[in-house]
Order: sequence, then C-alpha cells, then structure tokens
Amino acid sequence: MPFQLTILGCNSAIPTTERKPTAQLLNVAERFFLIDCGEGTQLQLRKYKIKMQHIHHIFISHLHGDHYFGLIGLISTMHLLGREKELHIYSPPELKEIIYLQLAASKTELKYPLFFHSFGFDKPQLIMENSKLSVETIPLNHSLPCCGFLFKESPKLRRMKKHLIERYNIPLDKIQGIKEGNDFVLESGEVISHLELTRPVQKSRSFAFCSDTSYYPQIVPQIKGVDLLYHEATFLHELKERAEQTKHSTAKEAAMIADQAQVKNLVIGHYSQRYFDLNPLLNEAQSIFPSTSLAVEGETHEIIRSYGADS
Repeated sequence: MPFQLTILGCNSAIPTTERKPTAQLLNVAERFFLIDCGEGTQLQLRKYKIKMQHIHHIFISHLHGDHYFGLIGLISTMHLLGREKELHIYSPPELKEIIYLQLAASKTELKYPLFFHSFGFDKPQLIMENSKLSVETIPLNHSLPCCGFLFKESPKLRRMKKHLIERYNIPLDKIQGIKEGNDFVLESGEVISHLELTRPVQKSRSFAFCSDTSYYPQIVPQIKGVDLLYHEATFLHELKERAEQTKHSTAKEAAMIADQAQVKNLVIGHYSQRYFDLNPLLNEAQSIFPSTSLAVEGETHEIIRSYGADS
C-alpha cells in the first residue's frame, strides 16, 4: 500500500514562475491528505493529474497567506465540479471565519458539507485518527502561531505463516488472536508460540511536516526516528541573522534537526525567492545530514515499508 509524498509547492512567501508556495499531498493507502494550500495549489493538482475530489482532509499549518491563500479557490472549484462528499479542514481557529466570510461575500452555498477542526499551539494534539492513520500537531516557533503535522500509520499486526495454519489445523476464529499475541494450544496440550506461528510485524511508516519555524530543537523528541521529515530551509546559513529575525530556518539548521532526531530521510523546502540555484542549500544540508533531498514540484517521495525483528 502506498505511503507517498508529492510536492506541489516549495517556495516561501513570494511565488516565482518556477516555484509555487507551500503545498504537499500525502497518499496513505489511496487516501489523500493535502498539507497547506498556497496560491496555485489547485493548478498544481491539475498539472500533476491528481483528482482534487479524492481529497477529504486538508491541514493548514498557520495563517500566513503562502500557506492558505489557495484554499478558497480549491473549495470553490470542488463546489463547481459538483462535489457532494464532506471535506474536513484542520487549522488555526480563525480560518473558519475567514473562509465563511469569503463564501458569504460571493453568496456561495456549498453543495457539500464543510467541517473545520481547530487546534491549539501549546502542546501536541491528536487531531485525526482512523483505522489507517493518526495525525498529531507539532508546535513550532514562528512569527505567527504555527504547527507542523506528524502522520503515523496505525500499528500493524504480525503476519501468519500460512503453512503452519495447515500443519497445526488452526481454526479461522483463532487467527486474529494469534496475530495479536496469543499462543495456540494443540489438543495434546503443547503450546505453540505466536512468534513461531507469525512473521515479523510490518513497521508503521511516518512523515513529519515541519512548516515555517526557526531552529527549534524542542520538536526533536516528537519526530524522533520518523521515516521522512520535511523541514523548511528558507535561507543559507550565511543569512542566519535574517532567519532569526523572520523566525525561519537555514538549510544547516534543518539538517541539524534531522540529525538530532535520527530521521531516515530529510526533504528541505520553503526556499527564499532569492535562490535561483538550489544546490547550495542542498549541499549545506548534506554536509551535516547526507540523506537530504530538495523539495521539487511534481516529485514524489516514497516511504518503503520495512519489517521488525522476529521477536
């Protein structure tokens, strides 16, 4: 089952002809989650042939325009295309009023239910959970209240060894319990361990989205060991003072966070418009955290499933 991140926008506040503001799409088992919705996001969805009507959950990190100015247009287009399925938006509380004011000004009555779920910024919150996935906020340090998001697959069960089901004639109604950790007792009284009967668990995959923030090591415990980390890298470290003034990060600082958190892979983005060539940003980050790549619009980052130890 896929666990894929597609970059839709990778620039900071001002878009260029080559790069749009922040927007990403996470595909978890063919369930689609839009993360931030900068100006032009719906055009990017069309450009990369992503069906916007398949998106049912949108996460907005904060209320700087480059992270949500594309939202009212996307909501409107979904309406004009005849959407009927509900749409859920997870955001700072003020966004609900902003969107409904825009809808009221245009006398638009949506054809589909729209639900807002607000969150705070003081501590991590579980804001969404279903059978496939959970989403937590990651409080960040920016000039406006801002949260990133931690997406984690639900824990997986161990897998039955099919040939042992036949060998021990295990009833179907016992299989779920064995996967969950129960041993199996033969008619002779012999106990067959669930570890012998099952294969290693499939490790749950994870993605941490760290939107606009200054260098903020306080997030390290929450994102420890994630498979993929996106962290803003607006400036080169030579502009560290500018980064501190604007509550942004440098490429070096993003890599330091990735290194401290021992993540598997890092993607950097939210580039200042001053950078036409992004390789210096990449090189700076890779000097500290080699497993770093650039956020490039249209590119997809696949998180491959791995397996735990057989114990």
